[in-house]
Amino acid sequence: MGEIFWWVIIPYITGLIMILGLIYRFAYLQLTWAAPSTEFFEKKWLRLGSPLFHWGIVFAFIGHVMGMVVPIEFYHAFGIPDHLYHFGAIYGGGLAGLMVVAGLIILLIRKIVIDPVRVHATFADFFSIIALLVVSGLGVYMSIVYNLTVVEYEYRTTIGPWFRSLFILQPKYELMGSVPFIFKVHVIAAFGLFASIPFTQLVHFYSLPVNYPGRAPQQYRSRSQYKHLKIK
Repeated sequence: MGEIFWWVIIPYITGLIMILGLIYRFAYLQLTWAAPSTEFFEKKWLRLGSPLFHWGIVFAFIGHVMGMVVPIEFYHAFGIPDHLYHFGAIYGGGLAGLMVVAGLIILLIRKIVIDPVRVHATFADFFSIIALLVVSGLGVYMSIVYNLTVVEYEYRTTIGPWFRSLFILQPKYELMGSVPFIFKVHVIAAFGLFASIPFTQLVHFYSLPVNYPGRAPQQYRSRSQYKHLKIK
């Protein structure tokens, strides 16, 4: 019964909360969908932490698609050996995770030590950063520490098939029985994070900002600069 609760009931409940929450927020609170910029209050920390976080998330997302969505048979069909895949997953995924963690730590410190940013931050802002830190921190530990010191765990034969089976409404919960505990915690934490998205600024993730990493930063001019331009 425990296996069904964690690997069938929890995924569907959190997914339902996320979907219904997104629909409600889009229908009734659409003006709160976008994440407001705080560059006006502070720029230096934001320019360092934000790109690290967003680029890291992009690379981490690609890595998760390659490991969770793409079946292991696909790699075997193209002659990609398991050790080569794991090499890329450990070092590429580890680097992406470190970028996310570093960016989040910078953004969290910024929210704490910069007074104007802290004043305008909400509980949801701090919750989303801390939740992301927990999920990404576990991911970094699994990618680098666990895989290098314990064993290169082959999640493509357990977590991957289980995850894909959720979408066809035939959850293979029994596959999660042999999964290492730390991986289980990471999965459950990730589903909890997804359920919280409609209630935080992370909701703008679903706006598909594909041009974000390459866009120019928003520019703010001080009042003195504005007066100088008017004089000219």
